[in-house]
Amino acid sequence: MTEGNPAAPGLRERKKKATRAALVAAAVRLAAEHGAENVTVDAISEAAGVSARTFFNYFDARDDVFVMIGAESSARVRQAVLAAPPDVPPLEALRDAIASELAEIEQHQELWRLHSEVLRRSPHLLARSIGAHLADELALAETLAERIGTGSPLFSEERPDSASPDDVRRRRALGLYPRLLAAVGVTAVRVAVEHWCVRQDEVAFADVFRETFEQLAAGLPAPAPADR
Repeated sequence: MTEGNPAAPGLRERKKKATRAALVAAAVRLAAEHGAENVTVDAISEAAGVSARTFFNYFDARDDVFVMIGAESSARVRQAVLAAPPDVPPLEALRDAIASELAEIEQHQELWRLHSEVLRRSPHLLARSIGAHLADELALAETLAERIGTGSPLFSEERPDSASPDDVRRRRALGLYPRLLAAVGVTAVRVAVEHWCVRQDEVAFADVFRETFEQLAAGLPAPAPADR
């Protein structure tokens, strides 16, 4: 622990995070150059400077490195939402939790772009990625429901990274508000990233992100003609 900051990750946790990030970066760059179907676990591990055995300490299968790259980040967002002060509105708690995870996005924009290209060129990876995002969204909705006091008896922070057989029961146990808020939050992040990616010379990502959630908080009022 870092003195004065009990929430700071320890050395072991930082090393694990760095290794996972190195594996993801190596996989994405190799797939962008050679095609995902031509990239092996051995090649990814070698490029990241670790053994294939180490790879399987982080991912159950090769494809997981392409479609589950945000699993740890999603878990931290959910934990931060639950830990936010009680007087913070749910949308603000969600915004702040996501913002802390996206703080370094501008330094990793090239990797984001390459990852999008890899998914577009690999339909089976894109399909799996969509499934993983839907599972994350469901878990986030459950977290938001827990925060606002309408939590489900099925709620658990120990959720798998992919859809599970009890998804239907979990969705039935949720109210509309937490499901809508989770979906809106996830979509807002995607739109903010896409909007910024084509305007990097004009605006900082932090400004786009802040404006996105300001508009949501204001109820999406219609902009003036010149601003549309």
